Amino acid sequence: MKTFIFILSQYLAPQYLLSRIAGTIAECKIHWFKNTLIQWFINKYKVDMSIALESDPTHYQHFNDFFTRALVTDARPINQEQNSIICPADGTISQLGNINNGRIFQAKGQEYSLLELIGGDNSVAKVFQNGIFSTVYLSPKDYHRVHMPLSGTLQQMIHIPGDLFSVNDATAQHVPRLFARNERVICLFSTEVGPMAVILVGAMIVASIETVWAGLVTPVNKEIRRWNYSDQEPITLNKGDELGRFKLGSTAIVLMGKDSAQWNNELKHSSAVQMGQMMGSIEPKQ
Repeated sequence: MKTFIFILSQYLAPQYLLSRIAGTIAECKIHWFKNTLIQWFINKYKVDMSIALESDPTHYQHFNDFFTRALVTDARPINQEQNSIICPADGTISQLGNINNGRIFQAKGQEYSLLELIGGDNSVAKVFQNGIFSTVYLSPKDYHRVHMPLSGTLQQMIHIPGDLFSVNDATAQHVPRLFARNERVICLFSTEVGPMAVILVGAMIVASIETVWAGLVTPVNKEIRRWNYSDQEPITLNKGDELGRFKLGSTAIVLMGKDSAQWNNELKHSSAVQMGQMMGSIEPKQ
């Protein structure tokens, strides 16, 4: 019954209104308010401030500044093995595996379309057909910057407006096509083993999604927007470089093409992961 009520509330809640209110609160700079909110959050979610670059909670301008905090240099070492693919974010593995017949596994009894996930573009979907995917869920306590799993050159960014359902286990199990219906920013890269997509999925009370090259990406209307970067000065990011960040957390999905990579066998649903650890390995082209 508790799960039913939670899922029902997701459908009934004014998702964008709640997100706008949360965004306003998260940007509030009134000292007593933002300090109280930050300290409450640290206590509730047991946030380890010893690894934050700025360890004093009162030094942050507002809650979002704290939430997207940088970490000290050695807090998340980047795996340096030549063929490694690193985890793009702190969190837990929601699912990972193969893209079979254009379908991606979401949870027991739930899957969604690759074509719908990437906004209906057949040319983009084609390059990931029969490839692999990994879905990483970032909980409130996690580090909320997303980094490059593999070195690559940016080709295209796609912003797809959508719903803002929560993205935890309960919604993954009960909301059909969850990741293909929520708002998302798709970042397409070329790599040494072919195409790679890193998809930043929005969620309830996620105030915004940012990328390091475009800044804040916000809906203008209900239409899909695309930016082409292949015909300008190349934007190349190395493995481990920051790619973007969530303000109030969500999910990152990585897509790789067919026969280009494989995930570590020990990773599975609910595996705890940290940004920088080896998540898989590439399969060099012959």
